[in-house]
Amino acid sequence: MTGGGTAGHVTPNLALIPKLKDMGYEVKYIGTADGIERRIIEGEKIEYYVISSGKLRRYFDIKNFTDPFKVVAGLWQSYKIIKEEKPDVVFSKGGFVAVPVVIGAFLNKVPVIAHESDITPGLANKISAPYCTKVCVTFPESLKAIKGNKGVLTGTPIREELFQGSKILGLRACGFDGKKPVLMIMGGSLGARAINETIRKSINKLLINYDVIHICGKGNLDEKLKNAAGYKQFEYVNEELPNLMAAADIVVSRAGANSIFEFLALKKPTLLIPLSAKSSRGDQILNAASFEKSGYSMVIQDEELNEELLLSKLEELEKNKGKLIKAMGESKVGNGVEAIIKLIQQIST
Repeated sequence: MTGGGTAGHVTPNLALIPKLKDMGYEVKYIGTADGIERRIIEGEKIEYYVISSGKLRRYFDIKNFTDPFKVVAGLWQSYKIIKEEKPDVVFSKGGFVAVPVVIGAFLNKVPVIAHESDITPGLANKISAPYCTKVCVTFPESLKAIKGNKGVLTGTPIREELFQGSKILGLRACGFDGKKPVLMIMGGSLGARAINETIRKSINKLLINYDVIHICGKGNLDEKLKNAAGYKQFEYVNEELPNLMAAADIVVSRAGANSIFEFLALKKPTLLIPLSAKSSRGDQILNAASFEKSGYSMVIQDEELNEELLLSKLEELEKNKGKLIKAMGESKVGNGVEAIIKLIQQIST
């Protein structure tokens, strides 16, 4: 396995690993020395190989002149690791670390399955695709972007523990009594300043109708609201997340593909606030538009976010909650674990 750079390029792999191990697969991982993938994967006690890798940027940066040499070094390291380990198949979740691993596997004639979470492929997966046997996608719209009949609609792999959360334990962790519906705000692994600020400006009005769980990102706790009744802040959650998700009745979130497919699988009505095109390559805007079109979510564009619109949209979401849950229940794209495992079995035998 490979994939890294952000948690979104690693955590879906964690959904596959227990099933693969149960089926007798030996799982090893290739990543960078200081990427987030190393901390996550080594925490799972999985054998980890380090390679050099440079970031692939769409914008001008002086490192664009030096990082290609790191990628070449990583390619040579990946080639040697794969030649020595002789895997039956390589699974890539993308990110810049994956490119040399995918090409190294191809040069060793080892089949590669890649996975793309967003509607449009990221740069790393665009470069990797010609060297892949199959490319799994989460959105039906993505299939047309994958050339050579390689695209397979699987959905995204979702960790089993997310389905095992306890609402009672989630409420208890927040000190809530369960008398009000619970609104959960998630701004991504690093939080989201615009969302945090708007929520806190609106907090007195929100607390009239909801108890609020606010995952605000590292260093973003508001000491002034530390003891506010019905409001619980977290910088980041990991083990507690399944219980907090079980406690949540509606969610306000960015529109990263992994997160929104988790909300879909858990049938959580969601108000999505995608990162703007100024702050990203625009993939979250497309993700959110697809979910809105399918009737799973409502959307506020980042540039339009303000206190009045937030409260208005939440009121509308509350009125249409039943419709959204019904649409999510009828979705044909859910947890991708079984479809991806089946593909790995087919290609590795």
